[in-house]
Amino acid sequence: MLKLAANISLLFPDLSFTDRFAAAAKAGFRHVEYQMPYAFGGAKEIAACARAAGVEVALHNLPAGDAAKGDRGIGCQPERVSEFREGVERAIEYAKAVGCPRLNALAGIAPAGAAREKVIETLVENLRYAAGKLKAAGLTLLTEPCNTRTIPGFFLNGSKAGIEVIDAVGADNLLLQYDVFHMQIVEGDLAKTIERLLPRIGHIQIADVPGRNEPGTGEINFSWLLPHIDGLGYKGWIGAEYIPKGDTIQGLSWAAPYLK
Repeated sequence: MLKLAANISLLFPDLSFTDRFAAAAKAGFRHVEYQMPYAFGGAKEIAACARAAGVEVALHNLPAGDAAKGDRGIGCQPERVSEFREGVERAIEYAKAVGCPRLNALAGIAPAGAAREKVIETLVENLRYAAGKLKAAGLTLLTEPCNTRTIPGFFLNGSKAGIEVIDAVGADNLLLQYDVFHMQIVEGDLAKTIERLLPRIGHIQIADVPGRNEPGTGEINFSWLLPHIDGLGYKGWIGAEYIPKGDTIQGLSWAAPYLK
């Protein structure tokens, strides 16, 4: 049975971030994920919210820069290596407090004019550093390719690029975060790609295309794809990382077979 994780950075948008843990539990989720918790309280405060709600945290991201200034991750940016490494330490603190086993490092957008070789070198070295720190803490590192329609200029654009970087890093605790929304836009062929890359995938996220809304609102046949992923023997989480079209609870009919 697939394990669903409610992405509370996007779901239950009418509630405060800290109240979304309890809302997810009430909706039937046993697991949650979120993008960045750092602006919503200290590590102990976030952990207390999860414990009070009785949910486990499956995933969150390393600090990804300043979204208001256009940052979508800083892993590939040569001038921000120190900031990235400081973020690794901060993310581990939050992960250990809440019992989160996986952290995602976003490559981000390459700086204008930067040589591609330097950008790749920076990303590989940053991921190698993060993987080492996470391994010492007993954690798994992920990196996620994203589409350039939603995030223009994002450096990792497809599963092939993601795997190439992972191979270059050479860390056994670094896996691919496969986001179905991004990969449908970039490359399609979801079922066969997931089947082929299954041993390299550490986490899957879902949203429908084109609107990044809940399954059943767009072009992806989730009623076939999700049982297919389950049938492949995938043991990780499926993160429900989508923008609800309306009320979050009313939009969860797709998830009923997987919720308690």
